[in-house]
Amino acid sequence: FKALFKPISDIKGLGEDKFRLFCEQYPFFKSILEMVNSFRQIFKQKEPKLLQEWIVKAKNTGIKEIISFANGVERDYDAVEKSVYLPYSNGLAEGNVNKVKVIKRIMYGRCSFETLRSKTIFLEGIRRIQPT
Repeated sequence: FKALFKPISDIKGLGEDKFRLFCEQYPFFKSILEMVNSFRQIFKQKEPKLLQEWIVKAKNTGIKEIISFANGVERDYDAVEKSVYLPYSNGLAEGNVNKVKVIKRIMYGRCSFETLRSKTIFLEGIRRIQPT
């Protein structure tokens, strides 16, 4: 799975030979890897025109998970297309919302909103103090 996110040369304990053998044993993985890399390339090149071609190729892979993802991209095509060439991201907001939800789950049924607010502010303060 690391090969989906890193170049093969950067993965400890996995050389080109092992990777080639793995792809021969599991040919669908090579298709998945090619689709992931080509999708990533669309964002690097900032070419929304390539998105439609990618969707067609994804639907022809025969891998139900890739087809399902391609259908989702197609359903929300306008938003995905804009995310290819626009520099905006909601990642920062999503990260903060996720933190609050985790804290809320941990505290489930124990406290009031005021305690949740205090704990969130306290944990954010600790995160800022500690070196990263």
